[in-house]
Amino acid sequence: MAKGMREIKRSIKSKQNTKQITKAMEMVASAKLKRAQDAAIAARPYTDMIRDVVASIASSGGTIKHPMLQTREIKRTAYLVVTSDRGLAGGYNSNVLRKVWAEIQEKHTSPAEYDIFVIGRKGRDYFRHRNVNLVQEVVGLSDSPTFADIKTLAAAAVKGFEEGKYDELKLVYNRFVNAISQIPTIKQLLPLDASTFAESDKGGAKASYEYEPSAEAVLDVLLPKYAETVIYSAVVEGKASEFGARMTAMGNATKNATKMIASLTLTYNRARQAAITQEIAEIVGGANAQQ
Repeated sequence: MAKGMREIKRSIKSKQNTKQITKAMEMVASAKLKRAQDAAIAARPYTDMIRDVVASIASSGGTIKHPMLQTREIKRTAYLVVTSDRGLAGGYNSNVLRKVWAEIQEKHTSPAEYDIFVIGRKGRDYFRHRNVNLVQEVVGLSDSPTFADIKTLAAAAVKGFEEGKYDELKLVYNRFVNAISQIPTIKQLLPLDASTFAESDKGGAKASYEYEPSAEAVLDVLLPKYAETVIYSAVVEGKASEFGARMTAMGNATKNATKMIASLTLTYNRARQAAITQEIAEIVGGANAQQ
């Protein structure tokens, strides 16, 4: 019995140490989540303005043509997948990776039909394990990534479409809803179509722009920048999703540890009470035997 009680005490101590760690990680993730949300909100006005200008040019008479606006037969697809470098974030990585892998299995019959651009160590390791062609990767992003951190990868993916190497470019990431909800999303980034700019047509008067030297020249510059900005927005939103998922996972782990500690403490107290009762019974029995 004494040996069993020692094991229970050791288990309680272990659970208490784990609870302290998960609680600390929950608090850190909560603080980082607030900063990531602020960064995502701060990036929206720039993205919205570029989208408005591009939508204005693209809808001005229908005579403007650009490779990024033209749909062609899909022979080769590029996927840009956003994951994290670290785990302990619930289903943050596994959900988005399962979703993109299911789409790859459904739509492609050969590895020659697709390439992968990946952000995050978890995604890189996942695709390496499956012998998928990784064109470019970015790992070791800070908790507050800048556009410069992913510019080379984003530009390479967009350029691949412009040059005709890929017939479509899809962005795969976790769309942030709130701290407990992140939705794995596959978004067609290129080619751009009318639905891409649908939000620009909602409400309010449209701004009138004059272009120098021409609308086509402005479009040549803005379209790649718009696509790269959307990629950066997905990375920032992915960071917010990561911290939200980690905060929720560590919060659940802390609650589970508390329940386990309470259960083990109850078991320990019952075992101690049983041991004391047995000792009293032995003392009383020995006294009665001497009478």
